[in-house]
Amino acid sequence: MIVKTFKAVWLFSLIGTMAVFLYGYASLPEDVIFSEAVKFSMSRNALFYSALALLAIINSLIFIIPKLYPQQNDFFLAWFSGLIAFINLFLIVALQFVSLYNSQERFNYQSIGYIIYGSLGLVVLWSSLWPIYSIMQKFTSKQAI
Repeated sequence: MIVKTFKAVWLFSLIGTMAVFLYGYASLPEDVIFSEAVKFSMSRNALFYSALALLAIINSLIFIIPKLYPQQNDFFLAWFSGLIAFINLFLIVALQFVSLYNSQERFNYQSIGYIIYGSLGLVVLWSSLWPIYSIMQKFTSKQAI
């Protein structure tokens, strides 16, 4: 049941990521600027296809990992689905920031740093939960005599 719940959360995060991605793509200029200090920019189409490839690779892992590791329990699959959902959340925030940075509006970019680092922190926190859970299971499991 928990695996189905986390897969549903993953599916909604994927749909949300695609909606934000397509909406943000429509508002981007032809040359997308990532940093004016370093003069790093790319075309809107290159950003679209590279982000689409990244989304496809990351979200296809949801189907590949259970085939590679079929002996894993349901908690691992639920954790992995949650990890991909949090990565999708980070991609939503990152794509929105790129869209906001390239808009012609005045914005205090330091105030969005908390959201970017917070979503990245959620990915790091969630990714560390499975190793902690695995270590705890090794120490707390009862030995059969």
